[in-house]
Amino acid sequence: MGQKYLIDTCSVVKYLDEILPKEAISFMDALVDDDCKVSFITKIELLVWNPPIAEDIRVREEFLAGSEIHYINDEIINIAIQIRKTTHIRLPDAVIAATAIHRDYVLLSTNDNDFIKVIPLGLKYVNPETAF
Repeated sequence: MGQKYLIDTCSVVKYLDEILPKEAISFMDALVDDDCKVSFITKIELLVWNPPIAEDIRVREEFLAGSEIHYINDEIINIAIQIRKTTHIRLPDAVIAATAIHRDYVLLSTNDNDFIKVIPLGLKYVNPETAF
């Protein structure tokens, strides 16, 4: 895959729960097998959840074990500040969007309400529920 993708928490959860459209699942299967990237925010959000079935958390841990985790740096912080000031989206979403912008990745998320606001600031965004 030429283009690189950063996968947001909501897309990871819907992928693991297999509630995305079939074409999106196929796309994400290839992405996860080839070059899976997530923000440290996504790692936190996936692991703070206390599932009723212990196997569900193990599935998330295995997903993260095969993923490249991107951490924050000063450039991402500065971009996140601008995103927050401009769009007023939640800080975790601003950090995730800033990470995608800084790394020149496409953000793969189902959170249209927040991330569409960041497109004018340079975010490349794809919603797997509607893109395939």
